[in-house]
Amino acid sequence: MDQQTLAMGQEIDFSLLALFLRASLTVKLVMIMLTMASFWSWSIIIRKFITFRAARAEADAFDRAFWSGEPLDELFDQIGPSPEGASQRIFAAGMLEWRRSHRHDGELIAGAQARIDRSMDVAIAKEAETLNSGLSFLATVGSTSPFIGLFGTVWGIKVAFEEIAISQNTSLAVVAPGISEALVATAIGLIAAIPAVIFYNKLSGDADKITSGYEAFADEFATILSRQLDA
Repeated sequence: MDQQTLAMGQEIDFSLLALFLRASLTVKLVMIMLTMASFWSWSIIIRKFITFRAARAEADAFDRAFWSGEPLDELFDQIGPSPEGASQRIFAAGMLEWRRSHRHDGELIAGAQARIDRSMDVAIAKEAETLNSGLSFLATVGSTSPFIGLFGTVWGIKVAFEEIAISQNTSLAVVAPGISEALVATAIGLIAAIPAVIFYNKLSGDADKITSGYEAFADEFATILSRQLDA
C-alpha cells in the first residue's frame, strides 16, 4: 500500500453517522426502518415486562383473597361485575353466569356448569390475547430483520462496485467506505433481530405461564361451583 492510499484511508471518516450519511438512499431507508423496528421492539419488551409483573402481582393478591375463606358472593360484591384485574375478571365472568343461571324461585337452569365454564374460557381467551399482543411484532422483527439488513448490504455493495467502475480506481481507500456502509445495514439488522428473538421466546413463555395460572384457577373455581350444583 503506497503512502498516498494510506493517507486517503486515514482521512476517511468511518463513524456510524458518517457511514449513514454517505450511504445510498435505499441503504439509508433500510437502516432507518431497522432502527425504528429495534426501538419499537424494545418499547414492547419493556412494556410487557411491566404488564407481566403487574399481572402476576394481581393474580397472587386475588388468589389470597379467593382462598381466604370469605364467601364467594361477598367477594364478588366487593370487586363488582367489571373489575380491573385479569383474575378478578375471570372470577366475575364465572360468578355472573352463576347468578344468571338461577331462576326466580332459586332453582338452577339446566346446563349451568357448561355455561359457567364457557364464560370463564372466553374471559381467559381475552386475557391471553392481551398478554400476547405485540409479541407477533417481535417475532416478525426477529425473523425478517437479518434479511432486510442483508438486502441493504447487497444493495450497498452493488452501488459501491458501480462507483468503483465509474472511477476506475480499485484501491482499498476507494473500496472500503462503500463496503463499510453496506455492512452497517447487516449489523443493524442483527442488532434489531437478536433481542427480538430472545425476548419473544422469553415473553411468550411468561405469557403461557400466566395463562396457565388463569386456567388452573378457573378449573378450581369450576370445581367449587360444581360441588354446590351437586349439593
